[in-house]
Amino acid sequence: MERLLITNATIVTMNNKRDVFKGDILVEDNRITRVDQKIEVKAEEVIDARGKVVIPGLTQTHIHLTQTLFRGQADDLELLDWLKKRVWPLEAAHTAESNRISAQLGIAELIKGGTTAIIDMGTVNHTEEIFDAVDKSGFRAIMGKCMMDYDVSGVNPLMEGTKKSIDESMELLEKWHMKDGGRIQYAFAPRFVISCSEKLLLETKRLANEYDVMIHTHASENQSEIRIVQEDRGMRNIVYLDKLGLTGENLILAHCIWLDEEEMKIIAATGTKVAHCPNSNLKLASGIAKIPELISMNANISLAADGAPCNNNLDMFSEMRTAALIQKGRLLNPTVMPAEKVFELATLGGARAMRMEGKLGSIEEGKLADIVIIDLNSVHCVPNDENNIVSKLVYSAKASDVETTIINGKIVMDKRKIKTLNENEIKKEANRIIKNQVDRAMRY
Repeated sequence: MERLLITNATIVTMNNKRDVFKGDILVEDNRITRVDQKIEVKAEEVIDARGKVVIPGLTQTHIHLTQTLFRGQADDLELLDWLKKRVWPLEAAHTAESNRISAQLGIAELIKGGTTAIIDMGTVNHTEEIFDAVDKSGFRAIMGKCMMDYDVSGVNPLMEGTKKSIDESMELLEKWHMKDGGRIQYAFAPRFVISCSEKLLLETKRLANEYDVMIHTHASENQSEIRIVQEDRGMRNIVYLDKLGLTGENLILAHCIWLDEEEMKIIAATGTKVAHCPNSNLKLASGIAKIPELISMNANISLAADGAPCNNNLDMFSEMRTAALIQKGRLLNPTVMPAEKVFELATLGGARAMRMEGKLGSIEEGKLADIVIIDLNSVHCVPNDENNIVSKLVYSAKASDVETTIINGKIVMDKRKIKTLNENEIKKEANRIIKNQVDRAMRY
């Protein structure tokens, strides 16, 4: 049994009492076995976190690792133009090598920013490279091949046959689901209604129920998207998904900006999860989701950065701050989305979205050891106020303040140096590959 002891930390537990105290954390193998003011035990590895803050690993519930390589390649466009003119051609141009480097680049950024778990949507081709990158990096992810078998515009270079989409998804599920004790899990990933036939969506629902895995898709991100869904399927997005029987606790929907009252009630009543991506929604001018209203209806909300070409980073601290600020401005009410609620969305909310609330999201005995150590002594976080740490984490902290990242009991980053990935080599390869990637994309 491998033991890791973290000592002298200020621990933000996120337990039921929301305890914050100075103490120690004992990790044995991949689980937290003790959290106390003082733990006297011999351990193979000891981290002295004196003067540092320890938090549960942050969870992002809507990421596109396949797109990290495209950072800066699709700026200042609205969603459908962003997809058709830039992102879909860039994804279609992926080789196995470029998809692997894109995933590694994204994972490195996430680890350095204190994100320890994600729900990821791959692309149509070479998605196994993303699984392999996650596996070797020690990262935690629920992920799946993007499914696209239908196109009303006829200009999508990622189109595939229905059977091929399902068969390749099943191959990945059977190989990767519950790998390494569940560190890697599978989710079916139909992209969104306007790129998926009804046949594909119904078969996805059947298989997800049969194998008890999640479904991860986009919904109601953009007004043009909603118009197309209404014209093509005869009803609004969420109503349509509910009619097909897809709504429920195993469905996570990214964005959900343009919901009417009926759709909000469906999401809340069915336990459907919503991944809120505030910075992406602002950059694409898609709108601002009614998150406080959904929370008041007891909907399950979590946070995410989305992808590098629509954000343009994967920084959860930026997402937390923006998630709080835009609702205050939208509703002209400074009390909505307080720091404590936003931090909950980034930790426990993400764990609930992954159906892992009994294993992740807080620092408690018995939970998996996804832990982040943060130095809040940088000039942008001073003066220190131990009575207001969560507020500082949401409003002042930056990804660069993360010092150590632990996933599944293993130290994957120590003193800002990633141990499971070669950061310099990844950056070098990304810079080498991107020009050819853009040149190939322009052929579509």
